[in-house]
Amino acid sequence: MSSDNAMVQLTAKDFASSQDVRWCPGCGDYSILAQVKKVMASLGTIKENTVCVSGIGCSSRFPYYVDTYGFHSIHGRAPALATGIKLANPELNVWLATGDGDGLSIGGNHLLHAIRRNVDINILLFNNRIYGLTKGQYSPTSPLGKKTKSSPMGSVDFPLHPLSVAIGAEASFVARSIDINTKHLTATLERAARHKGTSFIEIYQNCNIFNDGAFEYATGKETKEDTTVFLEHNRPLVFGKDGSKGIRLNGMSPEIVTLGNGITEDDLLFHDEALAEPSLAYLLSRMHYPEFPEPMGVFRAVERPIFEDLVMGQVHSAVKSKGKGDLAALLASGETWKVN
Repeated sequence: MSSDNAMVQLTAKDFASSQDVRWCPGCGDYSILAQVKKVMASLGTIKENTVCVSGIGCSSRFPYYVDTYGFHSIHGRAPALATGIKLANPELNVWLATGDGDGLSIGGNHLLHAIRRNVDINILLFNNRIYGLTKGQYSPTSPLGKKTKSSPMGSVDFPLHPLSVAIGAEASFVARSIDINTKHLTATLERAARHKGTSFIEIYQNCNIFNDGAFEYATGKETKEDTTVFLEHNRPLVFGKDGSKGIRLNGMSPEIVTLGNGITEDDLLFHDEALAEPSLAYLLSRMHYPEFPEPMGVFRAVERPIFEDLVMGQVHSAVKSKGKGDLAALLASGETWKVN
């Protein structure tokens, strides 16, 4: 996120557009929209310095519903547009809304390159493990065996895990939250917005029409304490209704243990989001329900040079050594022909 010289006082309502929100009643996207508007207001920037970019899908209606500049682009190409926007005007705050289909299927290549370049943008990946806009086909994150209209006998595709993909591409900020936990989601989005570099946030989002209850294990009052573990920097991985369980390493593999009988918090795996080496973050991204509680929070937050600074540095260096240049002269140089 780029900061402005003058702080302005806006509210979430200031970022609400005049468009009717046309997501299905009960969709998790409403919660994400509400929390993003809160965070945008908290940053103290003018609306004209904010841009929302999206591809295709339910999540990609996002630019219509915030009163900022925006692009509703084509399927999977939002990262390319966001990169161009940030290069053209590095002072803009750029938010990219995508889904598990838009971002990880047709858009997977563009997503990887935006992440590895460390473009200073915020990528929100709405993961509902289904294609919602096109009426319920299995997506790149749908579990093996998922029965849908396009896979009546069960999907035989092994799913992608978004955080593992992002960490593998050397993302400098990686986090996960969930639509229904608004306090945690807001805090996670604010941290992402203030990070310098690519912020990648996977948001578990319920599609109550085509994949209702996909994350019920992580949201249900009776189950969530045992099926999720919240990451805190320099703190041990403790979970369970009474905080009696933890995660420790057995060699290179995590394992669940019960505290007591000689096992203390000091024996557990301590989270360190600031490690330059991404192996720990990647290990956490491989913990999935039902074998493990699923981590929520910030997996990785490190400092790396950002793409637009490196590009602008080369531009300034070239201008300094060779002058501003003359486009017309350049086009007319070399082997040219004049057609009468």
